[in-house]
Amino acid sequence: MGCGSCSSGGGCTPAGCKSNGSCLTNGCSKLDVYDWLAHMDMPANYKPFNIVEVKFKGSRKDFYINTDNIYLENGELVAVETSTGGYDIGHISLTGELVRMQLKKKHLKLEDVTKKIYRKATPTDVDKWKAAKDLEWETMHKSRKLALELGLSMKLSDVDYQGDKTKATFYYTAEGRVDFRELIKRMAESFRVRIEMRQIGMRQEASRLGGIGSCGRELCCSTWLTDFKTVSTAAARYQNLSLNTLKLAGQCGKLKCCLNYELDTYMDALKHVPDNIDHLATEKGVARLQKTDIFKKLMWFSYPNEESWIPLEIDRVKEIWQLNKEGIKPEDLKDEAVELEAPVTAKNLDYENVVGQDSLTRLDDKNRKKKKSNNRNKGRAQYSSQGEKGNLPEKQNLNKINQQAIRAAAENTETKPANNANRNNRRKGRYRNPNRPKENGNE
Repeated sequence: MGCGSCSSGGGCTPAGCKSNGSCLTNGCSKLDVYDWLAHMDMPANYKPFNIVEVKFKGSRKDFYINTDNIYLENGELVAVETSTGGYDIGHISLTGELVRMQLKKKHLKLEDVTKKIYRKATPTDVDKWKAAKDLEWETMHKSRKLALELGLSMKLSDVDYQGDKTKATFYYTAEGRVDFRELIKRMAESFRVRIEMRQIGMRQEASRLGGIGSCGRELCCSTWLTDFKTVSTAAARYQNLSLNTLKLAGQCGKLKCCLNYELDTYMDALKHVPDNIDHLATEKGVARLQKTDIFKKLMWFSYPNEESWIPLEIDRVKEIWQLNKEGIKPEDLKDEAVELEAPVTAKNLDYENVVGQDSLTRLDDKNRKKKKSNNRNKGRAQYSSQGEKGNLPEKQNLNKINQQAIRAAAENTETKPANNANRNNRRKGRYRNPNRPKENGNE
């Protein structure tokens, strides 16, 4: 990434980057831009624009003057001037005429840009910058402990070290004003750097930390969204969304920014939908409004004690409403109902389920059946025998085996009483071995 004097084979290249840091396709960092003027031929007497855009940690960007006319490309590391002294390290995010367009977009004049670019980052600058970045995680946790000890109602969300390791900026969120003078003193003593505290909102905190939204994609504020517009619950009402704060809130705890994305489409569609018609009078009775589809321009009505809903076109609903005002009632709304297309289901489609996606456990069931059948066959093979007429039926073989077992059990029961008597006599000392010699003439 730029530093040609680096002898470590691209030592400044960010981890995971396969294009030397100049891909700019959301792979290296947040809020990347695409220079669509990079490959265009400029006039012969064209003088390159000497202001460039530099990107730092998080979503922080700033403009700097290239006073020495250093050849810079997107993704290169440069050392730039700071407002408090020293220097900082950042990536080049935009060069050329697009920077002039960005200045106009942000309502900045050329005279407002006063900071300069010192040089391309050297290996020494990069090593010092990486060492400062490695301290951020430990510094943040220590500062949180200090804030808890002082009992301050604030949340420290991120720490940003300056490239020369002389200054640390702490970003925090709080509901109101916080007196952190004692906290700054303790942090300056423990970290030995200059301390700057910046209060940010919940949305800015989410953009710095990043995350995954409920849609499964990266947060918009951490990838491309820079303008945070106010979001109200009216946007959810216009889109017929349930007013559930758990579903409408984003990672920052505020209403999702994406609620405003399709709001204009819904507002345009709602222009044709009447908001004062909630019932229609007919000779059959009064039909109440149950549902409205603003994109299909249909309104569903139903009669009391009837479960079926009747779809009507919005233009026809307006005509019937006007007739009701004149005292005219149609016979039945079912005569005015719109024929809806049948929903697409598996029965309607002309294909067969040849893949076998009906059950996730279909293979397990087949294996179980095979195991059971194999076990039964093995048991039958053990008890099968061959007679004069060939293989005997399994039931007859089992009956014979059972009869033999019964006979053997009966024979054992005949000998058991004698054995039991001998055992009892032996326990009592009455049993005498006939081969044992007599003692003292006594048996």
